Amino acid sequence: QVQLAESGGGSVQAGGSLRLSCTASTYAYHRYCLAWFRQTPGKEREGLATIDTGTTLRAYADSVKGRFTISHSVAEKVLYLDLDSLNPEDTAMYFCAAASTLSGSCALTHSTYNYWGQGTQVTVSS
Repeated sequence: QVQLAESGGGSVQAGGSLRLSCTASTYAYHRYCLAWFRQTPGKEREGLATIDTGTTLRAYADSVKGRFTISHSVAEKVLYLDLDSLNPEDTAMYFCAAASTLSGSCALTHSTYNYWGQGTQVTVSS
């Protein structure tokens, strides 16, 4: 069982930056897909970025490509998401997620992941 806990959310003005962190309690398997999602009320959870811990291969949604960066510290068991050039449309609850994998096929779909954090709120004002 992997427990995830996000931190680093907050309020920022448009054009600003934030770093989100997601700490894992343990890694019971050798290899994981790790990802960040976000959700606003009444909308589907949106996949933003994913990383394969085996290869460090990354993938991003078009909506955040070039502005957000996903990274991972194996030793510290911490997943990061650096958010730059924020705009009010980025306001949402941000979640980290994990799934053990053998193939490293890390999709940005909600159903891929079976471990989730509780979320951290990001609010961007204009």
